[in-house]
Amino acid sequence: MENNNYTLGSKVVMKKPHPCGTNEWEITRVGADIKIKCINCGRTVLIPRIEFNKKLKKIISQEG
Repeated sequence: MENNNYTLGSKVVMKKPHPCGTNEWEITRVGADIKIKCINCGRTVLIPRIEFNKKLKKIISQEG
């Protein structure tokens, strides 16, 4: 995804689903690393921004 139009609190869809069954996440931290929280089970994951951009499928909603 070329454009980085996500902000803190944005809801995003990742390419691969989480083991709990959903692929919807909420962004909880933005910086060199992106911290995302699973909408279904609440698990948090911290991944580098470059890897996040590769795995991002689409942005559902913008906050802020």
